[in-house]
This record gives sequence, structure tokens and C-alpha cells, in this order.
Amino acid sequence: MSAPTYLESFDIRALLEQYPLDEGFVARHRAMSRDQLHARQDAAFRRCVARAWQIPFYRRLWGGKGIEPGDIRGLADITKLPVFGKHEIMESVALAPPLGDFHGWRDGTPAGDVPLVFHTTSGTTGRPQPLVFSPRSREVQSILLARLYRWQGLAAGDVVHSVYGHGMINGGHYVREAVTHYTQALFCSAGTGVETRSAQQVQLMRDLGATAIVGFADYIKKLATVAREQGIEPGRDIRIRMISGHLGRESREALAEAWGGPALFDWYGVGDTGAIAGEGPDHDGLYLMEDAHHVEVLDVDAGAPVADGAAGDLVVTCLYKDDIYPIIRFNTHDVTRVLTGNSALGLNLRRIEGFLGRSDNMVKIRGINVFPQALAPILEQHPAFAGEFVCVATRDAAGRDELTVRIEVRERGDAAALAATFAGLLRARLGVDVAVALEDPGALAPLTGIETRQKPIRLIDRRFG
Repeated sequence: MSAPTYLESFDIRALLEQYPLDEGFVARHRAMSRDQLHARQDAAFRRCVARAWQIPFYRRLWGGKGIEPGDIRGLADITKLPVFGKHEIMESVALAPPLGDFHGWRDGTPAGDVPLVFHTTSGTTGRPQPLVFSPRSREVQSILLARLYRWQGLAAGDVVHSVYGHGMINGGHYVREAVTHYTQALFCSAGTGVETRSAQQVQLMRDLGATAIVGFADYIKKLATVAREQGIEPGRDIRIRMISGHLGRESREALAEAWGGPALFDWYGVGDTGAIAGEGPDHDGLYLMEDAHHVEVLDVDAGAPVADGAAGDLVVTCLYKDDIYPIIRFNTHDVTRVLTGNSALGLNLRRIEGFLGRSDNMVKIRGINVFPQALAPILEQHPAFAGEFVCVATRDAAGRDELTVRIEVRERGDAAALAATFAGLLRARLGVDVAVALEDPGALAPLTGIETRQKPIRLIDRRFG
């Protein structure tokens, strides 16, 4: 019997029943109790653990901690398992190149002997990491993202302009699949400024009648500036009604104003997992897709669970990945917090605040934790800020860490006074003094990669040579 092809390896009707869209999604999570949801999660978790024991990576990771099959009987035992992250994945690749042994592709089991979808991360924090997906898990990820887009208002006939990267990078391909497979919107895969020049992108948006933009907030905002430089007025010549992307700590007001006042929606996910949470029509935090994921928030230093409302690393277990690559307690190193209080929409799903920064990019300055990604809304309080910045961390001979924030400004005027003003804004919000260096517009592009990367670089760490 021949091996199944991509489309033969899953039942699309069963997937859409298990992970419903539109009113089916909302109705299910209004009617289902937290206990019922937990029971579903627990059953899925046990299937994932059983599959993980078949994979060398997990046998090594768990066995090294003295854990044996049978020790983990359900979600109640999840904290007995160690977390892992990109570092452990890259060690797996080094042990078993080129794709590592963290997955079970072609391992002789029905779960592993299916087609493989292969991409990589963007390499924002180092060497790109391999990303592997079975057809089934790939489609579940696409359904979850399409669920969020449709919930946020994406409709049949919308023209979606995407600035996610392509090539080996997962993001652009995955988002394209979500929109084309599970909506009736027209998808325009423009990509980064290297794939399609920014000036050409805004012309395409005007000519094709773009109504929605998806991508990272930094570059989406830059495109509005480029449009105006081309004599194209957002809101008049390009009538965007919806932006859905990774808004992070950027100013929502500034982004909306730049594009003529569209509705803004945030969503969160990483390359391995796909969409984990997204903002709903109530704009009150990001709803965790808990029918597909079990999410923990752990103290950055101690690794123990924190109370709701406290910030920590988001650690995710994908409850639908029980085939090629189980993901159990993956530490994203993205910092967030679980919101307290009930959903205004009456859903049984927990909510997170969203992306607050990366713990592996955190810089501790005289006892204060500084997340470079969190500086944007502070800098945007001053009208001279031109939209781009980068932090440079150094360490002096005495071992003391220092941070310099290099800021692009529209005009310097009294440069010393302007730098002091920015330094004062940062001191007031961060609680610690940092140095400020002013730059001309566009000067930081070679450092941030704003034209070439999905996620611009916000920290250059020179503390270690």
C-alpha cells in the first residue's frame, strides 16, 4: 500500500468539526464549562505524551530528568516535565543533522510516515531553526489563524496585503495558506521590502484595492510613510479597514492614524506552534485558543508558574500535534501575562495581554529589567521620533551593564536638549537611566533590518565581546 499524499493524510471535515470557525467557535466556547474544556485538553495531552515517548529527543530530554513512561498521566503532571526551547532544538540538529531528532518523520509509525512540510524561523535571535509540520498539524494551524482573521472581521472579497517574509521562512507561507484555504479573501503576498520594494508595495495596494494588511507593525507603519512620499494618501487612495498582525508594544493609535483609522487587531504565535492567541471584536486582550493549546506563564528566572496578572515566559503545549513533531512545554521566551476578570463576550477562554518583550533579549540595568521591544510606545510620546530605534548593550571594565538607545528623529534642533528629553521619558517609564544617541531618518536601517526582516532587530548585544 502506497504512503498517503498530503491531502489524503487528514480529514478536512473532521478538522473543521474539531476546530470550528465563526459562530461555531463562539457558541462552543460560550456553552462549554472550564471543566469540560480541561477534560478535552487532558485527553489530547495524553495522546501527545504517548507519541513523544516514541521520539529520541523527548526520551533524552525526559529520561535525563529521571522521568519514565507512566510518570505523566495527565495535565496535572505537566510541571514534572522540563521545558525546552530553541537551544535544545538546535542541539538536536547538531546531534542528528540536518533536521535533528526532535521529530518523528519517517520513523516507521503511522504518525511519522506522512508528507513533511519544512520551513525555518527567520533567525531573529540567531541561526534559523528548522520547522517541521505534518499535513494535519499544518492545516490545524491554518484553521486557527483563519478563525482569528474571520472573527476579527475578514470577509469574502477582502483584498489582503501581506508583508510576511517568504523564502525558507515559515511566516509568509503559513499566513497565505490560512487565508487562501479558509477564507474567500484575495491574498497578495508582497513580503518584505527586499521581496517587493516598499514603493512598489504601496502602488500595488492602491491598484489592487487593498482592504486589509497583515504583518508586523513596524513595517506596516513604515509603508504608510512610504505611501505619502509617493503621493499616495492612506485612507483616501488606499482604504484599509483592518490591520491584523503582531502589534507588540507599538502605539496602536499612531499605527491607526498612519493608515486612516482602520480597526486594529493583535494576534500571537511562534513558528513552531502557529496561532496561539488573538484579539477578538471586544479588543480586550488576546484570547488563548485553548481547544488547541495548553498555555503556562512561568517566572523568567525561577521557571515556576506565576499568578494570573504577573508577567513571565509563555510556555506552550500544542494539543493537536501528536504526529510528526509533538510540542510539549515549549518555552517561547516571549513575555506576557494572563489577564484577570471575565470575558465580556462570555467565552470560557483565558486571555493574555499579548507580547511584552523577549526574556532572552532582556537587559538588566542596575537591577531593572529592560525589554527593548517595549520602548517604542515611550519614544512615540515625542513628536520628533521618526519611528525607528535600536538598543545597544555594553559592559564596562567593572562588569556594569549599560544601555544606549539610538533613536531616529525628524529634526534635531537643540540636539543636546532633545536627547535629554528622550532620556527623561525613558527614565520616567523604565526607572533607570539609559544613554541616548540621536540619528537621522533611515540611518538605523542597516542595523534594524527594517526593509529586509519580518521582525526588525531592537537589541545589539556587545556585552560579551
